[in-house]
Amino acid sequence: MLLLLAAALLVAFVLLLYMVSPLISPKPLKLPGAHVVVTGGSSGIGKCVAIECYKQGAFITLIARNENKLLQTKKEIEKYSVNDKQVVLCISVDVSKDYGHVENVLKQAQEKLGPVDMLVNCAGTSITGKFEDLEMNCFENLMAINYLGSVYPSHAVIPTMKERRMGRIVFVSSQAGQLGLFGYTAYSPTKFALRGLAEALQMEVKPYNIYITVAYPPDTDTPGFAEESKTKPLETKLISETSSVCQAEQVARIIVKDAIQGNFNSYIGSDGYMLSILTSGMSPVTSITEGLQQMVCMGIFRIVGLFYLGSFDSIVRRCMIQREKSESTDKTE
Repeated sequence: MLLLLAAALLVAFVLLLYMVSPLISPKPLKLPGAHVVVTGGSSGIGKCVAIECYKQGAFITLIARNENKLLQTKKEIEKYSVNDKQVVLCISVDVSKDYGHVENVLKQAQEKLGPVDMLVNCAGTSITGKFEDLEMNCFENLMAINYLGSVYPSHAVIPTMKERRMGRIVFVSSQAGQLGLFGYTAYSPTKFALRGLAEALQMEVKPYNIYITVAYPPDTDTPGFAEESKTKPLETKLISETSSVCQAEQVARIIVKDAIQGNFNSYIGSDGYMLSILTSGMSPVTSITEGLQQMVCMGIFRIVGLFYLGSFDSIVRRCMIQREKSESTDKTE
């Protein structure tokens, strides 16, 4: 009898959470007529995010280093216009260098297309390799591009968003920003850093109705991923084979949807859901329902996660043994 009563109370509590949750969630951002800035917007996930927003009626500012690629991407995006008032503005600038320059170009963009409603930080790159094989400038360059390349544009748009009491900022991290993997000693820390920035920044700007989203895409079929794959150590390749490669269009749709809703975490697929639960820690929640899911699933997913980690360790050990055997054979010949 007591068990039935406890079960009934639990069900009633869950139903209450589902009913209350929408009342405390952020009001969705309306994209028609909104000004969306996308860094790293000339290719990959950034380009697909820009296309997705443009399809929904937004005005787009594309920021990237390569001016030729930007102009090609501009023509491609303009094919998806929903009205003749939409504009795609291109700005060629390195967002990881000279904050003053980044701030100035964003001011110019706002003068032309109005205040920034949503900033999507997609600028980034990856270098893989074993820790001792990487040059020091790899660590320095990746921190500048992947971390400061998101800090500078965000710092430039925050004041206006606060004045208007509205805005969205997206940081595109990676599943390698949720767990450290072999071969990503230079890359993973830069993506972990975005999570820390996002959590602290969300606490600062939430009272101003500004919401932060951190996206954790898995391996995604982009030019950057293709380039990264050329230098992956064998261990990294074998570990990567345990998950599928996503399409950039799919990733972009999910990121835009979560940003509009004001969700702090944006993940893709079942593996992404599990990692978002496992790494939730003290991260903000958008709804009570989300918090409840984290509490209920954490223990189960930790067990599954340990099996994954054991599998990864096994891959690394096998590769080490094979390499040592190969080196030993070479010496005896």
